[in-house]
Order: sequence, then C-alpha cells, then structure tokens
Amino acid sequence: MFERFTTDARSTVKGAVTQAHEAGAATVTEEHLLLSLLALGALDLLGVDRASLTADLAKARRRGGMSRADEEALAGLGIDLGEIVARIEETHGEGALSTAAPSRRRRSGTGHIPFTAGAKKVLERSLRIALARKDRHIGPLHLLLALLSCPGTLSEVLTDHGVTYTTAETSLAA
Repeated sequence: MFERFTTDARSTVKGAVTQAHEAGAATVTEEHLLLSLLALGALDLLGVDRASLTADLAKARRRGGMSRADEEALAGLGIDLGEIVARIEETHGEGALSTAAPSRRRRSGTGHIPFTAGAKKVLERSLRIALARKDRHIGPLHLLLALLSCPGTLSEVLTDHGVTYTTAETSLAA
C-alpha cells in the first residue's frame, strides 16, 4: 500500500510519527495524522486557522475525546460532562482525561512507535478512497478524506472549522 503514497502523503505519515514523539505518546493516533496534515499545510487551501483548530483539538482531548453526541447522550441522562471534566481536573490536574497521555515506558533504540488500530484504519481507508476515485496514488487529500469519513471527535472538530468530506473533496480536488 505504501508504494502508492505520494511524497507528501509519506511526509504526512512521517510527520504523524514526529507528532507522537513530541507528545510523548506511546502510539500514533488519528489525531497525530491530522496534526501532521495541518503542520504540512494540507488544510491551508480550505482556509483553516491552524492555531484555532489545534486549540479545539486540545479542548476535545481534555474531554477524553468524547464527541458532542456522547456529551448530548450524557446530558439526556442528567450528566453534565463539563462539570465532570472540571471536577476531575480540579483533583488530578488539567488534561487528566486526555486520550493522548504521555508514555511512561521507554521506547526501543529505534524510536519505533506503533500505529493504533484507528490510525491504521485511516491509512487503509485512504487506499479505498483513492481506488474509488480511480486515483493511481494516495496523497494528503485521501488521508484527509479518510479522517473525515470516520465519525467522532476529529471529524466534528474539522466540521466546526468548515471542513467536511464534501468541501474537502470539492476544494482540494480542483
């Protein structure tokens, strides 16, 4: 599959590993792929404010990665997620629910960080998207579309910034 990746797509994957290293994460996640796309300017054509998107991702991470749908479901049960996060952070410190907690274990001398199942799924989905579009190679657009096709926090944050599957496909394919 990686032989189909363009130089920019390979840079994105390498950048995701760098993002994970810098965060002290034990694994490379879907968020690291998105942060790499953002850092490499892949979302600039869509008018995305890098700082604002990064801040919103951090805010979502503080909620333990729960989506708005999760928050609404809890609210329906009379549970205020914001209050829970505030109390946990009051006791355990800011970011205690963060899904990207730093790794406590030492890595091998190679610095290898494995990809999560979700991140691998994004890479596989990018291949399927490229094949469905009859594209010969996988580029950053395919990675972004794969991220957007996965429901959850990342696609919600991107949508909040005007990046949907349709807008990304239309804008970047042109």
